[in-house]
Amino acid sequence: MSSDDEIFLYDAEPEQTAYRFADEDYLAHRWKVMIVDDEKSVHQATKRVLSDFHFEGKKLKIISAFSKSEAKALMRQHPDTAIILLDVMMDGEKAGLEIASFIRDELKNKYVRIILRTGQPHEAPEAAVIREYDINDYKEKTELTADKLHTTIVSALRSYRDIMLIESNKQALEIVLISSATLIEAPSMRKLATRVLSEIIAILHLNPTKTRTNIAGFIASKNSDGKYYAIAATPEYNTVLDQPVSDILPPADREQMGGQKENTYINHFRSKHGHEILICLKHLDAIVDWEKKLVAILMTNVTIAADNLYLHSEIEETQKEIIFTLGEFSEARSKETSNHVKRVAEYSKLLALKYGLTEEEAEIIRLASPMHDVGKLGITDTILNKPDKLSPEEFEIIKSHGTLGYEILKNSSRRILQAGAIIALQHHERFDGTGYPHGLQKDSIHIYGRITAIADVFDALGSDRVYKKAWPLEQILAYFKKEQGSHFDPTLVEIFFAHLPEFLQIRDELNDRFCFSA
Repeated sequence: MSSDDEIFLYDAEPEQTAYRFADEDYLAHRWKVMIVDDEKSVHQATKRVLSDFHFEGKKLKIISAFSKSEAKALMRQHPDTAIILLDVMMDGEKAGLEIASFIRDELKNKYVRIILRTGQPHEAPEAAVIREYDINDYKEKTELTADKLHTTIVSALRSYRDIMLIESNKQALEIVLISSATLIEAPSMRKLATRVLSEIIAILHLNPTKTRTNIAGFIASKNSDGKYYAIAATPEYNTVLDQPVSDILPPADREQMGGQKENTYINHFRSKHGHEILICLKHLDAIVDWEKKLVAILMTNVTIAADNLYLHSEIEETQKEIIFTLGEFSEARSKETSNHVKRVAEYSKLLALKYGLTEEEAEIIRLASPMHDVGKLGITDTILNKPDKLSPEEFEIIKSHGTLGYEILKNSSRRILQAGAIIALQHHERFDGTGYPHGLQKDSIHIYGRITAIADVFDALGSDRVYKKAWPLEQILAYFKKEQGSHFDPTLVEIFFAHLPEFLQIRDELNDRFCFSA
């Protein structure tokens, strides 16, 4: 699976993240409780009382701090601490109150439940402390018997759990809202599905009441053959990409559509235009109702985005077909070979890639180069198909086809047609400046024009035209060597010769009855 398709966890802003959901202690079913006290005996007694403590199936992880500075450092390291048992007086000062302020004001941690414990209540009167500090409970050490401590911890953990559940719901909704606003921009169905799968897994990991250490799964799309094929997957399933779901899931699993069976959740969704998407998630605790609703919202967004992608793809394919048809029509008027524009397109893309242009830009050239002679639509048949030598006046009319093509295409905002306008205008310019219509030279000729010039001439020389017979390959290659640096960009000619077998393969695959002479 490519890097673009790798699964990622939702990366919320620090102030939005209550704790690190991938933390090993959280995933190992342990609630973090921090004891902050300068008396070692208090730590020992508290640990002894809570040694067998469980809450909702999770044990406690006890963290000890013996000073103000140590407490601050540990709170930075463990922002997912659920409870802090905080001594008010340490080293003769009210360090506990300063720590409480540090947690709330500097760390902006509003989730940890702060329980003040004091052996000197007169130093920090309960009423004053409760009013001035954002603490959650206040206990005198003498009243915290074993039973009372258990009760206090259970109460605080319930509060922490509920706060974290609210926070996780909030974060999940943020994921859904952000996703809803940006899914429409996904460039392909595979990238769209990969992103949504990542977001769904992130949402499920947010639930603080569940432990989901290794959620795995895939999203599949229903093809025209009626089968579902996997188009996005977590690393555990990366080998199933593009495989039919019938080969991945046993029949018993496939029959459970719409719900959860043991640790597997499978559901499918259908868009209003009939596109069907399936999701399969494994290694789950039970999915609760609010999670199902959020998954359903995201998957509904996928089907809507899929409709838009398919519609966009259909429009784009129609545009490409129109461009090729128009290019072929312009060639047909001059009685040129039926596959000329297709070969020129493939030669141009190959040369662009070997030159070092990106795949995207090379594809633009492939799609635009068939328009190189579209200006011939404005030239009369008597001149275009004259078998005899053209008069100087007639040749000037023929030369105008580059400018005519540019005028036809120049006003489009589409990138392909903009490239086509450049190619139409410049594909008869020569590297030495003796070409037409503007006598451009060297790098002042756009790379699109320089590339298409080689592709067009290579194919034209090897094809029968009304005014000539096809040249033998040896004669064509000799011509390119002779014109290197004068007619053609010398660097591109070097590339052309270095990869000649690949150009000849395109020639053979797209050949027609007007083939190269042997």
